[in-house]
Amino acid sequence: MKADLVTLLRCPVTGGSLDLVVSEGRQDEVVTGELITANKSHRYPIQGSIPRFVPQRNYAENFGIQWNQFRGTQLDSVSGLPISRDRFYRFSGWSPDQLAGKLVLDVGCGAGRFAEIALQAGARVVALDYSTAVDACWSNLSTHQGLNVVQGDVIALPFLIGQFDFVYCFGVLQHTPDPERAFRSLPPQLRPGGMLAVDIYPWLLRNLGWSKYWLRPLTKRMPPQTLFSLVKRATGPMLALSHAVGCVPRIGRYLRYLVPVVSYEGVYPLSSSQLYEWAILDTFDMLAPAHDHPKQQKELLRWFTEAGLENCSVERLGFLVGRATRPLGVTGSGKTVKKPAFRKSPRTVEATDSLGRTNLG
Repeated sequence: MKADLVTLLRCPVTGGSLDLVVSEGRQDEVVTGELITANKSHRYPIQGSIPRFVPQRNYAENFGIQWNQFRGTQLDSVSGLPISRDRFYRFSGWSPDQLAGKLVLDVGCGAGRFAEIALQAGARVVALDYSTAVDACWSNLSTHQGLNVVQGDVIALPFLIGQFDFVYCFGVLQHTPDPERAFRSLPPQLRPGGMLAVDIYPWLLRNLGWSKYWLRPLTKRMPPQTLFSLVKRATGPMLALSHAVGCVPRIGRYLRYLVPVVSYEGVYPLSSSQLYEWAILDTFDMLAPAHDHPKQQKELLRWFTEAGLENCSVERLGFLVGRATRPLGVTGSGKTVKKPAFRKSPRTVEATDSLGRTNLG
C-alpha cells in the first residue's frame, strides 16, 4: 500500500483512525507492517503490500482460488480483447474523461479486470476484495502508481466515509450473505455528487430449468480445491457436449441449459485455449460460491431510492445494472436535504453467454 493510504483507512469495527507501523518498505510503498487503532484494541496486518482487514479463510475462499490460478485470463491486457472495457463502460455509463484523476473504489476487484480499465483512464483506484484474489490483483496491476489494494469486507468497509468520486461493484452483490445490506454500505463511500454503479444477477423464472441451480446444493458444499479440480477435468468434455446439443434443430439452445458449463463460443472472439480458461473460471464461479442471491429489478431500484440517491436507473444488460448519484445537498449523516428524483430505465436484454444465460460472474 502507499503510505498515504492510511489517511483514508479506518477501523472497520470502531470507525476510528489507524496508526501505521512499517516493518518493510520501499520508497512510498509499505510492503509489510501493521495498522493499529489509537487504543491498540484492534490490529490489522499489512502483508505483500496489502492491508488485511478480514481472515484469510472466509466464505469467498473459492474466488481466491480461481483468480490466483488464472489471474490474467480475463484482463484485456492479456486477452487482447476489450471485453472488460466494454462491460465496464456500458454498465457504469461513465467515460474515461470522467475518471481521469478521480478517486475510485472498486468493491470486489477479483484479479483486477475492471480496476485495470479505471487505471488506464487515469483514475486513482482503491481495489478491495474479500478473498485472496487481492494478491492476484496486486500481482497483475502493481506497476500502476495509482493503485492501492485492500482485503476487506463490503459489509464493513475500512474507509473514511464520503471520500470517493466513483464507486462500482460488479459481479459481487449476489455472492454476499445479504446483498441488500452489502449494497447499503456503498452510497456512504461517495462524495456529494459522486457516482455509483452496481450489477446483480436477475431473478428469472427460466433459471428454474438451469442445471446450475440443480447442482449448487451439492457443489457449494464441496471443498473448493476439490470442486475446482473437478471443473477443470470436466470442462473440455462439457464444452464438446454443449456444442453438440446446441446443434440439435429448434431445441438445441434449450437443451444446452442442461449442460453445466459456461460457453462463450460465438459470444466473444476468443481462441480455443481462451474459451477453455474462461469456461473453467465462470463454470466454477457459478457452482462454487456459498451464496447466490438473484434479485428483481424493482428490488434493486428500491435499494437505490431508499439510500437517498438521485438520477437512479435500473436496467437489464444481461445482469441487472443500477446507477445513481449522491446528491450535493446531503448532511454529514448522509441524509438528503430534499427528496431525490429517480427514473426507471427501459428494460433491455442481452445474452451473456452462448445460451442467453444472464446471471454469470
